[in-house]
Amino acid sequence: MADLSGFDASKVADSEFEALPAGEYRAVVIESERKPTKAGNGHLLQVKLQIIDGPHKNRTVFDRFNLWNASNVAAEIAKQQFAGLCKAVNVLQPKDSSDLHMKPFMVKLTVKEYDGKDRNEVKSYKAALPATSTATTEKKSPW
Repeated sequence: MADLSGFDASKVADSEFEALPAGEYRAVVIESERKPTKAGNGHLLQVKLQIIDGPHKNRTVFDRFNLWNASNVAAEIAKQQFAGLCKAVNVLQPKDSSDLHMKPFMVKLTVKEYDGKDRNEVKSYKAALPATSTATTEKKSPW
């Protein structure tokens, strides 16, 4: 048990984010976890992606790969999608999902409506574009 005295949820702003606009973003995997499926007949790999530059920097998106499923068709589709992520980060034979963490890639997102709310859906992964530089060129002092 944890002491929560002094916490008042009515004094904390809601944190529901809008879905990101459809498009391509530079991102990294920051977390990954094997989880049971809702049906209980398999497991999936859930990855938490973080946008690493641009106006949506630090926003997160989730993707799920149904890699361990009773349906061979579902597992095969998940393997194809997961291979896209592996190729995008150039880790073709990961030993652990953490092998994919903190390696930049491009992710293509769309927006779909689920349960009356707009949600992001990952459509594809590809190798990262170079980071955009906001640094200005400085002249070196002659001394």
